[in-house]
Amino acid sequence: MIRKATEKDLNEVEAIYNEVLDFEAANGSYTNWKKGLYPTRADGAKALADGTLYVGEDETGYLYGCVILNHIQPKEYDAIPWKVEAQGSEVLVIHTLCIRPDCNGRGHGKEFVLFVEAYARGLKCKTVRLDTYEGNKPAIQLYSRMGYELRGTSLFHFQNVIWETLVCMDKEITESGSTMRKIT
Repeated sequence: MIRKATEKDLNEVEAIYNEVLDFEAANGSYTNWKKGLYPTRADGAKALADGTLYVGEDETGYLYGCVILNHIQPKEYDAIPWKVEAQGSEVLVIHTLCIRPDCNGRGHGKEFVLFVEAYARGLKCKTVRLDTYEGNKPAIQLYSRMGYELRGTSLFHFQNVIWETLVCMDKEITESGSTMRKIT
């Protein structure tokens, strides 16, 4: 089940971030994120305060992933030729989708994306947009399989510290869709 995060989830969200970063440090990085820089507990806490942090929880109460969903588009998005012309609240943006390394390969990424699309539909958004590091082949493949289209790449000055090339993708959201799910 995917649900809005609560205060009691913040320690686990931080643990998810750290587990992903530790796994990448040991096995090679797909995200280009940096421990202590992004994502951090402070990022999760800000999203929690903004009401934009969501968690995936299994039947035992174990949190297997998290995501931040909002309408905030980085300034670099201005240069991307998006498929759907939309502004502000018509766009839902996926930020920092993380799956715990011990839960990879179980379909949780797909579950999150289906949730995002249903949530966007409920908000009457026209499109879902995202960016991911150009080396994040698993994420690019997942989004492509789910109908997201590569719209371009852009050089981002991430956290005003790291220069990186990010792949930008989007998908049109229609009112009728096979991805409708209950949003909690």
